[in-house]
Amino acid sequence: MYPSISDLINDLFGIYLPLPIQTFGFFVAISFLLGAFFWAKDLKRMEEIGLLFPTSKKVLKGQKATLTELATSGVVGFILGYKILFAVFNYSAFVENPQLALISLKGNFLGGLAASILAVYLRYKEKKKEELPQPKWVEEKIRPHEQVGNMTVYAAIFGLLGAKIFHFLENPSEISGMFASANSFFSGLTMYGGLILGGGAVIYYAHKQGLNVFHVIDASAPAMMLAYGVGRLGCQFAGDGDWGIDNLSPKPGFLSFLPDWAWAYNYPHNVISSGIPIEGCEGPHCFALEFPVFPTPLYEAVICIGLFFLLWSIRKKVNLKAGSFFCLYLILNGLERFSIEKIRINTQYHIGSFAITQAEIIAVSLVLLGVTGIAILQKRIKSEIK
Repeated sequence: MYPSISDLINDLFGIYLPLPIQTFGFFVAISFLLGAFFWAKDLKRMEEIGLLFPTSKKVLKGQKATLTELATSGVVGFILGYKILFAVFNYSAFVENPQLALISLKGNFLGGLAASILAVYLRYKEKKKEELPQPKWVEEKIRPHEQVGNMTVYAAIFGLLGAKIFHFLENPSEISGMFASANSFFSGLTMYGGLILGGGAVIYYAHKQGLNVFHVIDASAPAMMLAYGVGRLGCQFAGDGDWGIDNLSPKPGFLSFLPDWAWAYNYPHNVISSGIPIEGCEGPHCFALEFPVFPTPLYEAVICIGLFFLLWSIRKKVNLKAGSFFCLYLILNGLERFSIEKIRINTQYHIGSFAITQAEIIAVSLVLLGVTGIAILQKRIKSEIK
């Protein structure tokens, strides 16, 4: 496994480059970028065929820099300079534990002060160039695909918040130790919590901007499936604990073409240092699982990236009421997760003699919601025809 990108580069090319980039975080960033790209691409298609239209907003042009704008630039500049210069002068410690460096109070005051002054100056000069003798209100047209950046930020912030909240709902005993260390603060994220809160935030934003919410979420369906699949690759490469149950069964003959690690894997050097010590290994992450397990992140990555190609290829061909394509995504998402949950490690809720996981409950709910949504929306088409 590769806890950091440096470990991956070292394994592939035999060169160790000390980079402060964690493998899981790298794949999460890539997943958001890819998701935003394909989301914007489909929104632009919808604009071209007349399903979505630009919105307008009034903007005050030519106003000189306000005290609030300068203060905001100064604060942001200070934080960046405070941390960046600290990282430069303490690079080894930063590479070893970038999360701790980011959330700790340690920093370089002179670096923060210099960056703050520079940020205020640049902001002042930028506004000075645009300044008019008499500021005026102008109406700007904003096309839907141009708002993907803002919607992605909303999805990221509320998605990460939701992922953490839903993890605590599954593991309430971990709440007290959330700030015990940088790793405990950043670990423990539940995908469905991210989907629910992140998706809700995007729907709210789109509604407030006057966009057709149904078309916006339809366009997001393939992108979300791809983003999830790429994110799961991060889980697999880092070995973050989202693996399956023990798998001691021999690999079936019909899967002989697959490498052994695609059937059962013990995740050596996993990022959470789970398992037993690896003999002869020195340094951090010298652990591997005692028994091989199903590499479920790999399975989910393959399935979801495959479902992305399916959704992307049929998005222009299916004749469904607006919103129904997103309902199809919910059905596929729920079926995929419910099936993989059977061989995946997760906290179980016990209702009498019946055991079920949070993900199974939500997966079933998504399938039911998707089926119900399609039925209601398609029924509207028939009533409109009559």
